[in-house]
Amino acid sequence: MTLGNKTSDKTLLKNVERKLMQKCVGSVRISATVRSGDATITGTLRHEHERKPIVRCVAAVQGIRRVVDQLRVAEKINPNG
Repeated sequence: MTLGNKTSDKTLLKNVERKLMQKCVGSVRISATVRSGDATITGTLRHEHERKPIVRCVAAVQGIRRVVDQLRVAEKINPNG
């Protein structure tokens, strides 16, 4: 649904979720919310290098104005103490 030239947040969220499932995330679990065209992404990454492709993927969704990155990287447990 579009309001004038603006796509609704609900539609944007569906598009973001679809894009994440198709192109950006393998087994990583990422959640997104959209408010006034701003997407906030949260979740835990296994590696820092996974961050940029996910942020770019969400930013590429038509209608998203800004991406708020709240992703974190899982702490690695050192088996050697």
